[in-house]
Amino acid sequence: MGQELPKISLPKISIVTPSLNQAPFLEATIQSVLQQGYPNLEYIIIDGASTDRSLEIIKKYESQLHFWCSEPDGGHYAAVNKGFSHATGEILGWLNSDDMHYPWTLKTLGSVLSDLPQIEWITTLYPGSWDFAGFARRFRAFPGYSREAFLDGRYLPWNRKAFGWVQQESTFWRRSLWEKVGAYIRPEFSLAGDFDLWSRFWCYSELYGLDSPLAGFRRQHTSRNAQNYRKYVFEAEQSLELMRNVLQWSPNRYRDLVLQWQLYKMPGMRSFKRSHWIYHSQKIVRRNFDRPEGYWAIEEFPFFFH
Repeated sequence: MGQELPKISLPKISIVTPSLNQAPFLEATIQSVLQQGYPNLEYIIIDGASTDRSLEIIKKYESQLHFWCSEPDGGHYAAVNKGFSHATGEILGWLNSDDMHYPWTLKTLGSVLSDLPQIEWITTLYPGSWDFAGFARRFRAFPGYSREAFLDGRYLPWNRKAFGWVQQESTFWRRSLWEKVGAYIRPEFSLAGDFDLWSRFWCYSELYGLDSPLAGFRRQHTSRNAQNYRKYVFEAEQSLELMRNVLQWSPNRYRDLVLQWQLYKMPGMRSFKRSHWIYHSQKIVRRNFDRPEGYWAIEEFPFFFH
């Protein structure tokens, strides 16, 4: 018989789901969390006094919930803040009531964050999405994440200069980082509260990217951001400007010139003064992945465009 793998103590993960009249999607969201079978999970559902079948669905799973309530609240991020006020986990994240995790999400998080205690927050390099009916739509590959790129506006949603954006449902963080930023999402950002939270996190710590997909955003016509994307962008730009002021940021004119004139496409440019125009990212990789002694490691790599 082979040698038994050593057992490790997996960190407690607290997941909050805010919801309001999302009965068509809510059960799939709940199942995507609970059916993973993570042994140290704390799942919290905050319902804003729904008038559809949501309460019936929540009660079906209440024996597996750490906390739930259904009462009027101050909106989406007020519900998220309320949920986290009941959380005791070392690792935190929230999953909106029309989005879904993958079957390996929590196991992967618990393993990575046990092996690498220096990581304060983590997200995927392969954000995914679902269609209205819950069929997987696609995965998108991200080149990397860095504070400097964030300050340059490379993660502003719906921006032609952006790589894309940090996917909220795939992003998780340690309680210690949450407490550094005051342990709350700022209510003045009614739509871009997630983007503002990333801005504040980035003031303290770099974001680490993971090769594994972690969650998917459901693309459906009634979502808040789909209906109000211009307001989301406006709020995100406000938050970014606040961060730039705090960190006394000034733009890299050389990098802007390279981007504007697409000089990165010129032969030989990728090796010319690379330090002046590339970003540096921290990626989590699996070493010895085909052996029992496999482990997680951090790899630094440069990136600019795909």
